[in-house]
Amino acid sequence: MDRALRSRLERLLGDRLLGPVVQRHDETEIRVAAGDATAAVQAVHDAPDLRFTFLADLAGVDTGEHMQVVYHLWSESSPDWLRVIVDGLDRESPRCPSVTFLWKGAEWMEREAYDMFGIVFEGNRDVRRIYLPAAYTSFPLRKDFHLPDDASRSPGRGVRPMEGALPPRDATPATNRRRAQAG
Repeated sequence: MDRALRSRLERLLGDRLLGPVVQRHDETEIRVAAGDATAAVQAVHDAPDLRFTFLADLAGVDTGEHMQVVYHLWSESSPDWLRVIVDGLDRESPRCPSVTFLWKGAEWMEREAYDMFGIVFEGNRDVRRIYLPAAYTSFPLRKDFHLPDDASRSPGRGVRPMEGALPPRDATPATNRRRAQAG
């Protein structure tokens, strides 16, 4: 845990932080609002004593109440990974500034977050679906996304379980067949 990193982040970002800098093991976490996201990631990227120049991951998150964008950054000047959480995005119209001006590779990560969560990255030149068909209207990793029961032909009749229970590891194929026939 890099304790000096905490004070440098607090000094650099000050009022932009939505809460305290959290440190655990080799991870340091900060939270910022969408309006401060560009300034925060550019500051930790460009600051000579920080240089978090490697974007390892960018992901969307649905908390059930609001949306988030999470960046995992690495620097050769710190033993800690830096997690930047852009917090409090509106569920109805989640928007976040793009970071493609710092990391060109973020374009594909932002497209994935759009495709799965519906988060629009303002400034990304190519925000469109990356996995699902262009005409698809839902966002499958959102908590309000439900799979209708195929057998009922009515969305109100339930949600089909997608996975069945696995048989015990010590069961033989013959035992599994008997269990399947009985149940």
